[in-house]
Amino acid sequence: MSYYYKKEQKNLEKYSYNLKSNGITEEKDIEVLALKMKEIIQNSSREDKDIVFLCIGSDRYVGDSLGPLVGTMLKDSQVPFRVYGTLEEPVHAFNLKGILKEINKQFKKPLIFSIDASIGDKNQVGYVMFKEGPLTPGKALEKMLPEVGDYHFVGFVNYIDPLPTSQFLNDTRLYTVMNLAKTIVKVVTKIKVYDNISEGKES
Repeated sequence: MSYYYKKEQKNLEKYSYNLKSNGITEEKDIEVLALKMKEIIQNSSREDKDIVFLCIGSDRYVGDSLGPLVGTMLKDSQVPFRVYGTLEEPVHAFNLKGILKEINKQFKKPLIFSIDASIGDKNQVGYVMFKEGPLTPGKALEKMLPEVGDYHFVGFVNYIDPLPTSQFLNDTRLYTVMNLAKTIVKVVTKIKVYDNISEGKES
């Protein structure tokens, strides 16, 4: 369900963070982003919002498996947040709308961090971007899906070339996807557990 990240004018962007996921991402870069997310979560906790990580994609294609990999790793790490989208139970084009309804029914004030794969420029491959605002899954494959997330992560798994857009799904290295997933999980697991996050909100 990967989408193409179109560069926006800088004056329209609130903020974004970019990390290189080549296995040697500097610890300080991960710390900076983790601290930013900690601030976001602390502020939302004061408003009694439930924290949800919505990991989008399918394990049927390497290029689209970033979300389910991240979701599975987050659950294995026992993060104190609700996680949707794993290798066992992926969130994809066919069930996304239903999952969103379920989230909004279960939680009165969810703060959603959405995660998906993306294609972009060649020099963006291997980078993770964290940004305020929703993402639009399925854009590259011309699927009409709702925007999701108050904040989002995207991992650039491949780049655009003359081949059909859908070709990248079968032409992406698992090594790249795994490094992206590990980087995102490192950031999230760096966030300390807060006293006001009850066990009932855990994944």
